[in-house]
Amino acid sequence: MAIPLIETRKLNKVYRDDLVETPALKDIDLSIDKGEFVAIMGPSGSGKSTLLHVLGFLDKYEEGEYLFEGKNTKEYSENELADIRNEKVGFIFQAFNLLPRTSVLENVKLPLLYSSVPKSKWEDIALEAIDAVGLSHRQDHEPAQLSGGEKQRVAIARALVNNPKVIFADEPTGNLDSKSGKIIMEILQRLNEDEKRTIILVTHETYTAEHAQRIIHILDGEIDKDYEVKKIRKASEDFEK
Repeated sequence: MAIPLIETRKLNKVYRDDLVETPALKDIDLSIDKGEFVAIMGPSGSGKSTLLHVLGFLDKYEEGEYLFEGKNTKEYSENELADIRNEKVGFIFQAFNLLPRTSVLENVKLPLLYSSVPKSKWEDIALEAIDAVGLSHRQDHEPAQLSGGEKQRVAIARALVNNPKVIFADEPTGNLDSKSGKIIMEILQRLNEDEKRTIILVTHETYTAEHAQRIIHILDGEIDKDYEVKKIRKASEDFEK
């Protein structure tokens, strides 16, 4: 039997402010296999982004267990965790987080600065990732010259350059119009279906979540529902410009 890529057991997270404790995650039991496309949904303040950040090694948990590739993450050293963040996970954020006055190509190269990939290969790898999101014609442009949808496609390309085991996306369509959002979700769906990449995204939009294979609904820090969804859209190979 295959080992899950991600597994949590009774995972708990608490935010503390002076003497006030606010539970954010409560006894989360979760298993995600390699190649799954999972959408995490829930109302504002439900804990969905906190869960994503814990799974993506951007935040820590207090109690329970988190196993990544079958190993308890508490057993990883800080250097090993840094290597995982740099080489095994990719991030896509709602705010894009691109460097201004820096070309698309240089933005996409950025994660390679912290990798073990030889510098001589950086440009070819970055160009391949840019081509994968249909932006080869924009590789020399700066973020200020791009639309919101194009900026998010650059962010996806940047998340791909280290060939991560899993891509985490936090509200990837939240700042986009519906047309641009649809293009972004079709790209993510294609990466999952054609390249078998594991994708875990947080969204409050039902039409966005419907591109996933599975929806996990969080309510008050707990898993309220966890179910598979019928695929209603086929990823497009023709990225609209």
